[in-house]
Amino acid sequence: MKKKLLLLLIISFFSVLVLAACGASDDTGNTNGGSDAEDTGENSEEAGEETEEDAASDGKVYQIGATQIVEHPSLDAAYEGFQAAIEDAGLKAEYNFQTANGEAANANSIADSFVADNVDLIFANSTPSAQTAVNATSDIPILFTSVTDAVDTELIESMENPGGNITGVTDLHPDAIRKTVDFIDENFEGSTVGLIYNAGEPNSVIQIDYVKEAVEGTSLSIEEATVDNSGKVQQAASSLIGDADVFYIVTDNTVVSALESVIKVAEEQDIPLFVGEPDSVKRGGFASFGIEYYDIGYRTGEMAVDILTGEKDVSEIPAEYPPVVKFYLNKKAAEAQGIEWNTDWETDAEIVEPNTTD
Repeated sequence: MKKKLLLLLIISFFSVLVLAACGASDDTGNTNGGSDAEDTGENSEEAGEETEEDAASDGKVYQIGATQIVEHPSLDAAYEGFQAAIEDAGLKAEYNFQTANGEAANANSIADSFVADNVDLIFANSTPSAQTAVNATSDIPILFTSVTDAVDTELIESMENPGGNITGVTDLHPDAIRKTVDFIDENFEGSTVGLIYNAGEPNSVIQIDYVKEAVEGTSLSIEEATVDNSGKVQQAASSLIGDADVFYIVTDNTVVSALESVIKVAEEQDIPLFVGEPDSVKRGGFASFGIEYYDIGYRTGEMAVDILTGEKDVSEIPAEYPPVVKFYLNKKAAEAQGIEWNTDWETDAEIVEPNTTD
């Protein structure tokens, strides 16, 4: 009897173990395709999506080609703003920055090298740089800034619908040149305005045409001197002595890169020097109705973030004008150029402290 009882207990014990093992197998879902298995699949998909988002923002290092026609403070500030926007968005990028040193042939070679490297995006900082980039590729997204008129230079079809693989932010506010000419007419009535520019820069020719239109109907007249490289800027400025009562330097890359040559003549001859942007005011220009190049570079960088992360296609982003034009004055430059200061100017102007390191 005792043996039968013991045998029964042993059989019962092993039965419990077998049932427990089966239950454990069912709970893991390894042998059944029930709801638990489906939930696990859904969680895996969500985890995969999170990994892709992390890769877009943190894991991927984007390759960006940055092309610039010359180096001068305004263009440099735009490039700094562009980089800052991308960094602020949390993206990682490696930049291949190249300057053409004012030579169109160099700009072409730079654009071609970016295409050969198959960069993720091209940042074209100036009109000539943007033109060569567009000619080099129709596949890689291109963002321009420091471009005066992207429509007239045939970079884009229209501001609202750029078309193709390029968009960006221009550097000329529609009111800037008109306000400059009106200020000269009101405060230096009857003056001859000396214009120095590179006729080979389409952005400059466009601005000079705007100046001529703005001068019509005023008391002002115009004298021009053209250059084809920065080494001839001082000679051009000197050639206007005796003819020009004021200088007006638009955002011409060739002349702005050698602005100190014009400043020297302006100070020696007591000729008020008007310029196209505040960086040139800091360098020694007297006045400007202009925009901050860092700001337009930053806005262009925000566009780049949308493109690189796949939020928008380059063809979907309208081109933009600078949002605000401001009035900048340099008191020390006014004194150096023999200008009698008018305190009324201070009401609307931002007084700029000149650079001390240039």
